[in-house]
Amino acid sequence: MKTQPVESDHVDLTAVPRDALAICERLRSSGKRAWIVGGCVRDLLVGRPVSDWDIATDARPKDLLRIFPRAIPTGIDHGTVTVLAGGQSYEVTTLRGDGTYSDGRRPDWVEFVDDITADLARRDFTVNALAVDPLDGSLIDPFHGRLDLQGRLLRAVGDPRERFTEDGLRVLRAARFVATLELTLDPATESAIGQTLDTYRKVAAERVRDEWVKTMKARLPSRAFDVMRRTGILGITCPELLEGVGMEQNKWHAFDVWRHGLECMDACAGDPVLRIAALLHDVGKPRTRAWSDAGDDYTFYDHDRVGAEIAEPIAARLRFSNEDRARIVALVRHHLFHYSKWTDAAVRRWVRRVGPTRVDDLYVLNAADARAKGRPHQADLDALIQLKAHVARVLAEGAALSTRDLKVDGRDLMRELGIRPGPVIGEILDALLEAVTTEPSVNEPVALIALARAFLERESGQGKE
Repeated sequence: MKTQPVESDHVDLTAVPRDALAICERLRSSGKRAWIVGGCVRDLLVGRPVSDWDIATDARPKDLLRIFPRAIPTGIDHGTVTVLAGGQSYEVTTLRGDGTYSDGRRPDWVEFVDDITADLARRDFTVNALAVDPLDGSLIDPFHGRLDLQGRLLRAVGDPRERFTEDGLRVLRAARFVATLELTLDPATESAIGQTLDTYRKVAAERVRDEWVKTMKARLPSRAFDVMRRTGILGITCPELLEGVGMEQNKWHAFDVWRHGLECMDACAGDPVLRIAALLHDVGKPRTRAWSDAGDDYTFYDHDRVGAEIAEPIAARLRFSNEDRARIVALVRHHLFHYSKWTDAAVRRWVRRVGPTRVDDLYVLNAADARAKGRPHQADLDALIQLKAHVARVLAEGAALSTRDLKVDGRDLMRELGIRPGPVIGEILDALLEAVTTEPSVNEPVALIALARAFLERESGQGKE
């Protein structure tokens, strides 16, 4: 939902935490000045909830540690300490001007200054180059960020090429803000992105991943990915996604592979990792597209398996945790299913195959996939509702979904069958699980041991042949 910024030159301080104002007051009582600065001011102006509050001051770092002896020197070389108050962290930073950025991330040196305008001049975008005087709520806006908010425009402070050359991550932040703040990218600012991608290449994968995750909190994260595609950012970060641009699908889809992925991500109501899986769910389609046997439309046989093989190195490249990487890959691998009056055994096999912990994610992903086709999709959603009910019933009946659910274990098999530890134990348990999946009533010790004995005899007979 879009919000409109206020037009006043003052900010309502009642929304600022009392602890933040108390920190400013403590600085003033020590003969220093302080301001509320940055993105929190932007969010105050447009009525968005604020999660992080930043304070700028003319106090030098040694003064900060004297005034706040318990502060954490989180970035003391660059003038930043973290003050804990009321269970919340507040970054307090000395006003500064930055030197050169040889690594495309941090300034090689900083020069502490006394002028709030000079400090705001080093920030990335005009909508972030804002400050509020905590004494009277007056807005300090030397680069017309408030007007840009009113015009829903994202514009770099000063020369965008200089801003993007200083910190390579800023081009990706530009894309994110287009989505999360629902702004339009200023043409000159967008043009500068393509000219500074060499600096972006220096950005650590972890920082890129974090921006992707933050982007997924937008109502329409596709806005950011459209910027990434247009400007060349995505060609560096994830060129695999570009293979779907302009790639026509079939009669079931109104969009090309690229747009379908974006629409699916937007429609996916879930956490950031689930939405990233939605973005990648059809990444295997461009490499599997072929004409159907009838020669009248495209098919994408095995694109779920191929997509999982492509998604794994993407997730690894972006430094996702092992848990998140496994989740993304599993969802891409198992996203393709079509329910139509499956038997109970088929439902149990499906849950076993995808994993019980992935079922709820797959429901959300499947619904988003259906909505993202750009075609009538109510039948798909109705089928999903039927599948949910069927799975719930089967699980309520106590379906065995892994060998741990069997009423015998390896020790039982060794004792009853007189066999020694080895791979055969796992083979027997797998065979028993398949038997129980087909007919749950055999999940009893006597019946399972009889089946295990028959399995051994059958395998022994085949070995003699």
